[in-house]
Amino acid sequence: MDKESQNRLKHFAALKSKYQATQHQDSSPASLLYLILRKVDLEIELSDLESNWLGESELKETLKAIKQEQQHKVQEFGNLEFEFSKLKSKYKATNHNVSWQSSHLYFILLKLESGKLLTDSEVKYLRTNGLYDTNRIAQEVNRFTQLKSKYKATQYQDSYPDSQLYQILKKLEVTERLSNSEYNWLLNNQLLETAEICKQQESAKEAKFAELKDEYQAIKYSDLSLSSPLYSILQNIDAKNNLSESEINWLEQQGLSETIAIAQELEQTREFAALRYKYKITHYEDSSPKSHLYKVLKRLDSSNQLGEQDINFLKKRKLTEIIEIANEKYASTLKYKIDSGELLNESEIDWLKNNRREDIIILAQQKHFTILKRKYGLIYLSLVLEPFYAIMVKLEKKERLDPKLVLQLMEEELLSPGGKIALAYYRLEAEFYEQEFHRTGNKWDIPTASSYWRKADEPEQALKLTNLDLNQIRESKLKSAISVTRGAAFRDIGNLADAENCAKKAMEYHSASHQPYTLMGAICYDKGDYLKGDYWYKQAIQRGAKPEDIDDEIKRVVRSTKDEKKRHEAADYLLKKDAVRYAWAKSYLKKSSDNSK
Repeated sequence: MDKESQNRLKHFAALKSKYQATQHQDSSPASLLYLILRKVDLEIELSDLESNWLGESELKETLKAIKQEQQHKVQEFGNLEFEFSKLKSKYKATNHNVSWQSSHLYFILLKLESGKLLTDSEVKYLRTNGLYDTNRIAQEVNRFTQLKSKYKATQYQDSYPDSQLYQILKKLEVTERLSNSEYNWLLNNQLLETAEICKQQESAKEAKFAELKDEYQAIKYSDLSLSSPLYSILQNIDAKNNLSESEINWLEQQGLSETIAIAQELEQTREFAALRYKYKITHYEDSSPKSHLYKVLKRLDSSNQLGEQDINFLKKRKLTEIIEIANEKYASTLKYKIDSGELLNESEIDWLKNNRREDIIILAQQKHFTILKRKYGLIYLSLVLEPFYAIMVKLEKKERLDPKLVLQLMEEELLSPGGKIALAYYRLEAEFYEQEFHRTGNKWDIPTASSYWRKADEPEQALKLTNLDLNQIRESKLKSAISVTRGAAFRDIGNLADAENCAKKAMEYHSASHQPYTLMGAICYDKGDYLKGDYWYKQAIQRGAKPEDIDDEIKRVVRSTKDEKKRHEAADYLLKKDAVRYAWAKSYLKKSSDNSK
């Protein structure tokens, strides 16, 4: 008998034993029973003829065993599918819809469940199929397995990351102290070697604590407990970490001033080393934070200007490149200040001048010029930087303008009534002449200051200044001048009765002056009594007033009239009187007509 036939006989015998058919005498591989049993073992469904043959051949036990085997396989199939579903849920893979029969996932999850490490190809499979949570858990399982091996806990079967053992082993890995309950858990789970490692760690930490106390002069603190705040503080110092404010406060409360001094010196030494590295200072030997260079570099790093002493210190040590860096940083700081809308002070501008940074000075002036133009209502005028920047800076500093600068304002018509720059200029002049009066006692400064107060649109200040007992003044011309400017101030606030009284007194004091008569003419125009006003203007001309000045005064009166109806009446009167001479009045008739539409 050849070898193949022998193998067939052995296989047939094994199948008969498996399916309880040993009583069947026929052992030939050509037997119909051998065919049937092979089909059953290969999970091929039997035909009716084959099932009936088994019954007729008194192989009912065999038929029963076959049915039981089939039922067992169906049940086992369901068990496998259920276990796969549980593993998918446990390892966050429920979104991966694959059959357990054809997918690699079942095998991978079983490896994780048994605490086995995944191969690179298995990890790649998880990533390729978007199983990132599963991969993350796999990494934790991997770490857990390694920690169990390291800390003698391999007998503990559970390898899932939510295990309490995993949390304990992670603490041991970073030498974090275990709680009493965690230590007892190790003992209760017979993880005695792991517990011993924990005790060894505690002993090593206690020894290290004592060493740190000695090194950082904290011996006077007697508590050796690892839960003491001092232990974590000394660890921070030893790890070259800066202490927090709360840690320093705690050391102060314990009287550990030496420890604080050491920590701060170490911190400063580290900072000094970092600054030297940053600014490429390699040839300077002194590394102590007590060195003056440390203070210089700290000031430099905070973008503060270096003083003359610091500059000389750097020059003597041939650290000129640091001076250049400092100058550039300070220049950048000033540029940022300018860009932020802040103004440079005089010392900063002097520094720029001394360091020949005209570019930043010009930038500062241009930015400031724009701010001042906006402040004085000139933002839409195309004014050149000089001299108008210098003019506005002087006004800001409350410095009087040179006559040349005043002339330039007049040429640009910037001293027109009501303009912000005109108001600032007139207010400055008013304050100057009022101060001069108080300084020198020269009463002729009173009407001058009063006139400027009026032009500055502050008639109340003029009235306050001119509220004098004129009987104390001997000079008639001066009394007349004060009365005229006081009356004009009353007229500015609409008090025409007091304005008229002042004008009449001025005439009494000095009848030859044309100014009281000009004032009376303006008062009459304000009242709408134009004929009487013309009479007083004529009297003013007879006393030396120029006709063209009177015309300008009438023009100012009409322009400043707030009542639209009165302005229309005045313009109409003037045009009827002389349409050529008062042609400018036509514009007021047009404005009135436009407003009525």
